[in-house]
Amino acid sequence: MITSLGHWFLVKVLFLYDVFQMLVQAFANSFRAVRQGTSAIKMVLLKQIYFTGFEAAKIIISIAVIIGTVIIAQIASLVGNNGSLTGKILVWVVLRELAPLLTAIVVIARSGTAIAAELGAMKINGEIEAIEMLGIPASRYLVMPRIMGVTTAVLVLTIYFVLTSFVGSFLVVSFGWHMPYQQFIQGIVSSLGLKEVVVLLVKSTLFGLFVSTTCCWYGLSVDRSATEIPQAATKAVMTSLFTVFVLDGLITYLSSITFV
Repeated sequence: MITSLGHWFLVKVLFLYDVFQMLVQAFANSFRAVRQGTSAIKMVLLKQIYFTGFEAAKIIISIAVIIGTVIIAQIASLVGNNGSLTGKILVWVVLRELAPLLTAIVVIARSGTAIAAELGAMKINGEIEAIEMLGIPASRYLVMPRIMGVTTAVLVLTIYFVLTSFVGSFLVVSFGWHMPYQQFIQGIVSSLGLKEVVVLLVKSTLFGLFVSTTCCWYGLSVDRSATEIPQAATKAVMTSLFTVFVLDGLITYLSSITFV
């Protein structure tokens, strides 16, 4: 049992090393791409932002409105028409936790599987080898734009989630429960400080970076069999979800210590 545990730990350490190495390489490639102004890389980046961000906006907006309505309904059933407390709880629950977490889960379900499957198929079909034979580094043309595109999309979608949830909740409070909207807005403003904004940005950025890098790594780990593609996509999703939950708990804990 100890041997198995040690082997599992060693595998995870090597995986984290590979992910960090790929992430560092992506940052280095991004600076080179900016200096060189490669139009092909920009096109891949914009397509990834469109697929991950724009096409997922409807899902994010729908979930945000539903989540905001459910939270307000639960709060109203407990404390009544207390607009100030409702606004505070909405900030604590949605902005701090649910917005970055649910956005990352949606992105993993949509784009994470697509990235892993796409890169795996490209490797099996020999497209990656062909690109490298042309003198184009695969990490610069395939990996870096996907990491930057997914991270940008996650950050923007998280902000959309927060704004939509707050606006939808405001409408529900005003027309559904007839809470004093002045108290509701005052509760949001009083609870919305620098800590909440920093935690939101840090979570969404790290979620985007690690999710995209993990999915790229599993996609490129496919060898020569087509049956490995769904396996790589499944492993990418499960590992990304685990990483997101671990990062969420770690950032929340560190922020509670740092900002005390």
